[in-house]
Amino acid sequence: MLKISYFSYIPYYMDLSNGFVPGARVYFIGIKGTGMSALAELMQGRGIHVSGSDKPEQFYTDAILKGLNIPYFESFEASHISSAEAAGQGSLPDLVIYSAAYNSETNPEIAQAQKLGIALCKYSEALGAYSAHFDSSGIAGVHGKTTTTAIAGTLIRGAGLPAQVLAGSAVSGFGDRSTLNLGNTYFVAETCEYRRHFLSFHPRRIILTSIESDHQDYYPTYESIRDAFLEYCRLLPPGGKLIYCADDPGASEAAGLLQKEGRDIVYTPYGFSAQGDFGIEFFETNNERIIMKLKGFPGELKLRIPGRHTALDAAAAIALVSDLAEKEFGDGWNDDRREGVRTALEGFKGSRRRSEIIGEAGGVLFMDDYGHHPTAIKTTLAGLKEFYPNRRLVLSFMSHTYTRTASLLDEFAASFEKADVIVLHKIYASAREVYNGGVTGKTLFEKAKALFGGKVYYVEEPEDAAGLLQTILQPGDLFITMGAGDNWKLGKKLLGLIK
Repeated sequence: MLKISYFSYIPYYMDLSNGFVPGARVYFIGIKGTGMSALAELMQGRGIHVSGSDKPEQFYTDAILKGLNIPYFESFEASHISSAEAAGQGSLPDLVIYSAAYNSETNPEIAQAQKLGIALCKYSEALGAYSAHFDSSGIAGVHGKTTTTAIAGTLIRGAGLPAQVLAGSAVSGFGDRSTLNLGNTYFVAETCEYRRHFLSFHPRRIILTSIESDHQDYYPTYESIRDAFLEYCRLLPPGGKLIYCADDPGASEAAGLLQKEGRDIVYTPYGFSAQGDFGIEFFETNNERIIMKLKGFPGELKLRIPGRHTALDAAAAIALVSDLAEKEFGDGWNDDRREGVRTALEGFKGSRRRSEIIGEAGGVLFMDDYGHHPTAIKTTLAGLKEFYPNRRLVLSFMSHTYTRTASLLDEFAASFEKADVIVLHKIYASAREVYNGGVTGKTLFEKAKALFGGKVYYVEEPEDAAGLLQTILQPGDLFITMGAGDNWKLGKKLLGLIK
């Protein structure tokens, strides 16, 4: 049973424990969201009665929820909270979980739950409360946390560990879901730094992939976001483990600061510059495969996803799974488990919107990627160039948020260097900010054009670039849409046109 002290980050000091026991009734507001539907699935698997609501628009999660026979409304009405169908058992829900996209002023269901005195929390708080039931590990960082979580889940299955995994995107190896349910001992989850959401989590281990300036609307300086990650790492209990990227300046700085504080935790570095078992001592790309070796893992490891950044994510995942295997089996790796991990890693096919291949037509390979920070763009493009040396790289990029674009304008412009053709678009606005008349998509275009000249184009609306790109694309090209906006629709449209 959970203790009330677990919920120090929950508003109103509510005891949410009744919502996390078998037989409880839990209602999700915004249930179609990736994280929300994933948590609903895991809670249902523990014998909790789950229902919810969302908008009528169709998402990939609709099929998942219907396959699980989870009932949900496609509208938001106050009456849903008190209806027998919503409650699942003919009475009020024990807990209402809502997406951070909604609040009591705009959503009548949240307002009704408050009026009725029902325990109520945001998704991040519910995820944290759920994590308290397990030996939990959180995966955090500005870059790489989704891929690292997806690889970790893949290797957990290969090693035969009794764990649940929740990633921030659909993973092909998870049956195109965000969850993997292999048991009830361990829980591994992607945890988000935005607005300090990860402070609700209860980690015994943390993978820290990277720290640098991002989410400038909430973290105006590098120090402010670094300090949030430090606050998260301080949640580790005595004897907890921090697995950090030795190649990332921010992650290494955080580890050093924690060591100076005398924290009673275990520090495990990984990466190309790392000392110890998880240092990468060999790396090459050959025949559209990454081949790598770790100092403490005998033999070669292979990946079919491009980039040195992917090798780093794999090293982090192996470090985590090694610790779990040591705890679960005592002897850590035996030959069968080691071979299971090796096979699982080579079979990893990535996750949704992370160097995701969406099709091929007319000799052009179409790919989509969520990279929306200059560092992620730069490393992803470099990895693709190395992985596909004979393909011309044609990029469509749509920047996300005015504040991020303005704060990192020069870095964004320089990050496109490895692309052979660059098509830029308007900025994809965020609901959490208001345009102030400053930086626009054309501002970024002018910066990039000054660096790269005639290989840079600008088309305001992404789908309007289809005609231009039909004249540019040639057999043998790799066309990739990048960003956290909706220019992925351009790739889908072009694929259909060329087919």
